[in-house]
Amino acid sequence: MTSPEPADARISIIGAGPGGLTCARILQQRGIAVTVYDRDPGRDFRNQGGTLDLHADHAQVTLREAGLLDEFFALARPEGQELRQMDPTGAITFRQVPAADELLKPEIDRGDLRDLLLDSLETGTVRWGRSLDTISGPADGPRQLHFADGTSIETDLVIGADGAFSRVRPAVSPTLPEYTGISFLEARFSDVDDRHPEIAELVGLGIAHAADGERSLIAQRNSGNQIRVYIVQRLPVDWISAKGLTAEDTDGIRAVLRDEYAHWSPRMRRMITENDGLYIHRPIFVLPVPHTWDHNPTVTLLGDAAHLMPPLGTGVNLAMLDAGELALALANAATVDDAIRVYEKTMLPRSTETAQAIEHGTEQLLSADSSARKLSAVVADSLARQNAQRAV
Repeated sequence: MTSPEPADARISIIGAGPGGLTCARILQQRGIAVTVYDRDPGRDFRNQGGTLDLHADHAQVTLREAGLLDEFFALARPEGQELRQMDPTGAITFRQVPAADELLKPEIDRGDLRDLLLDSLETGTVRWGRSLDTISGPADGPRQLHFADGTSIETDLVIGADGAFSRVRPAVSPTLPEYTGISFLEARFSDVDDRHPEIAELVGLGIAHAADGERSLIAQRNSGNQIRVYIVQRLPVDWISAKGLTAEDTDGIRAVLRDEYAHWSPRMRRMITENDGLYIHRPIFVLPVPHTWDHNPTVTLLGDAAHLMPPLGTGVNLAMLDAGELALALANAATVDDAIRVYEKTMLPRSTETAQAIEHGTEQLLSADSSARKLSAVVADSLARQNAQRAV
């Protein structure tokens, strides 16, 4: 089959996360029709998670291309760029406070970013409750998307923006994510200034990190007077069930954490054991480095589906950068096949370089040696080099 012109192609994006929605927004701005399919029953079905820092030379560039940068700044929290490094007693060993006008990487809640992108799309762009099961059809198209509800559609291009355990990825790569051995346990705190004032004071307006070499925590100030704390340990992926507990057994998990963090100060332990509601287990998976695949004229990937990395501030920035570059490639290419080639020629080496730079980043988060500051510098250096290469 001859590859169609992008303007005539049936383009299907799987996944209504920041990457997929950004790609759809830029395509629609350039007059290219697109449909997004997402497994959630609706936009408000679940909490979208914590806060994201969008970098000036990556995600913000894409938002400018999408015509949404001013709207982003209206929602963002520049004060969230504050970084605190603490020891297990709660003493601050390093503090970085942003200047009053600094906009290098302001924070925005995931839910606010998603709403911004959803509201920018044409009505009916996102088809909710459509969980992709398999993809069939010849590599040169057309492809058939088969959904869990028994329906199917025919399409000319499938863009996998469906995250770590992508259902699109098997169409181009047999590679599966691997567990890093590092487990995050999320604890949430609401109405913190009134109900948890000591924790609010300890965390500040941005991100606070503390570690002792074997375990750590990362606390993030969110909008709506909330804080999320990620309790980080080196554990088996099934550690909760291995201890005879379930995810709903908050008291049992708290008892384990009190033992693990017994030598930390009482005020630091409050961020571990005085949370509001359930803990959320988030084991950290990554894709091998490098992760590449043979060119396919009808399927490509972006974001975590293409290059799942440790959660160190790169994921959403690369996903949105991927999305913008893919959308522009489609807008400027003669055929869908040509656009995929142009996009992957840049995306694959960029993601490999970044993944190599932070490959062992989750292990470093356990280090007591100012790891958050060091990792921030490593990430910033890698992204700056990529930005310089794009400008050449």
